[in-house]
Amino acid sequence: MVLHETDWQGKIKAFTYQDWQPLLALIPKIEKTATFGEWSGSNKGAGGQFPYCVPATIVSQFIHIVYAMPIIIVFDWAAWDEGRKILRDETFDFDGIDLLTKCKLITAIVRNDRFCEGALESAFASGLMLKILKSIEKEVKTKLR
Repeated sequence: MVLHETDWQGKIKAFTYQDWQPLLALIPKIEKTATFGEWSGSNKGAGGQFPYCVPATIVSQFIHIVYAMPIIIVFDWAAWDEGRKILRDETFDFDGIDLLTKCKLITAIVRNDRFCEGALESAFASGLMLKILKSIEKEVKTKLR
């Protein structure tokens, strides 16, 4: 399930602390995970198979949760220059943006993975997704408890 541009802000703002728990419960699991996916297949000539990324269980759980909550938003993420700048800045302070923007960033990463194999696993491996999730946790604890 996805949220549409017309009503996504109200729905996310209406989430309770408990609504966020499935996603936030992944944080300690992510911190303990060493590998977030592996490449499989090979390019063995004309009839060969191209390599593809097999996500780790934690990544599959994450995908299931973000669609089930839902926090995946229908918007033109590919044209969202602000999000691209944020995601490229390794020193960006995610605590300086609101919850809605963090959900848009998650959407952009998840959707990009459908076009760029391994992008989601890379966001986990680099620590980017963990930074976003920890910032969400901080904001949710502060505002909703």
